Amino acid sequence: MLQGIKVVEYATYMAAPGAGCILADWGAEVIKIEPPKGDPIRQFFATIGTDIADNPVFDFDNRGKKSIVVDTSKPEGVDIVKKLVADADVFLTNVRPGGLERSGLDYDSLKELNPGLVYCTLTGYGLEGPDKDRPGFDIASFWSRAGLARLFPPKGMEPFPLRTAFGDHVTSIAASSAINAALVQKFRTGKGQLVEASLLRAGLYSVGSDLAIQLFFDRVASTKDRYETNVPIMNFFKSKDEKWLCIVARQGNADWPKICKAAGIPEMADDERLKSGKGRRANSREVVERLETALEAYDMDEIAKRLDEEQIAWAPVQSLADVAQDPQVYAAGGILEMPSRSGGTFKTPGAPARFPGTEDGPSGPAPAMGEHTRETLTALGISEAEIDALYESEIVK
Repeated sequence: MLQGIKVVEYATYMAAPGAGCILADWGAEVIKIEPPKGDPIRQFFATIGTDIADNPVFDFDNRGKKSIVVDTSKPEGVDIVKKLVADADVFLTNVRPGGLERSGLDYDSLKELNPGLVYCTLTGYGLEGPDKDRPGFDIASFWSRAGLARLFPPKGMEPFPLRTAFGDHVTSIAASSAINAALVQKFRTGKGQLVEASLLRAGLYSVGSDLAIQLFFDRVASTKDRYETNVPIMNFFKSKDEKWLCIVARQGNADWPKICKAAGIPEMADDERLKSGKGRRANSREVVERLETALEAYDMDEIAKRLDEEQIAWAPVQSLADVAQDPQVYAAGGILEMPSRSGGTFKTPGAPARFPGTEDGPSGPAPAMGEHTRETLTALGISEAEIDALYESEIVK
């Protein structure tokens, strides 16, 4: 889908490289510029002593890219970046705005070299305001600052951390979609565009329904436990064989008698106190306890059959070990085979969307650090003697 698009990625960690990964999966040539010590995520497993060639966390965000190592603290290194940008379609970075301005790699400087450049900056807090240069990580900017860390725990519980790079990869989706929107404009008008993505804004959008309620009513309901939820039949229950499932009830009362029937207690639907959503809410604990007692009489397979017969939306509550064995996950393209640096392939998560009938999966393994430095510099027209000098002075590796 993006064959022929050249992306220069000047980024480390996960959110911006994740956006570059999506573009690479969809066919773009992504040249990753790494600092002299490499992207820190290359060392993700170093503390536990892994010595395998593949690093599933780094590889997930960097598969199919080219890697060059450039010391951009030196003018010669900045010049190399500018040469790469001169004919690029996209420049993708998570370096803080102040650092980009000091090095001459800010949007205003690069658009002078390439007026059609789509320049995507991915930061913690955006390009304006008092915190524009504040360091951003997803647990801080996305999870905590955007309100999710307070909203998710049930009332009275302490905040807890989100899982590895969860907010980063939500922001990766936002950034890659914005880049593609700007590319549409570029190819329609020839005009480049500054694209601003941030962990904060992605966090605000991801919790947008609750935030919209807060903004309109100046309050929002707290998260409640299973027994106190506003819609007790939209809930989590456990089967006889100790497996959890999630039941989803549609708006209104249509699913109430169907859920009762599926649970084997159809008479519960006739209880006048529980026929309305208001009544069920007022008696939430009783509803949940009666349903869970009924459902715990059945194994998961039987519950699944009974819910499907009533056309109730539901899903198993799976561990990642379960997900890795789920045939629907593979059918949906959620897990793909990725080329390994050791030979063969290994399984990895797919991109967030796909294009049936096209090649839209991992196009190659993640690169070794600096694997493509020499060939990339040669393609820029730099002579072998000049390249050797750059290596000797440690401008590149």
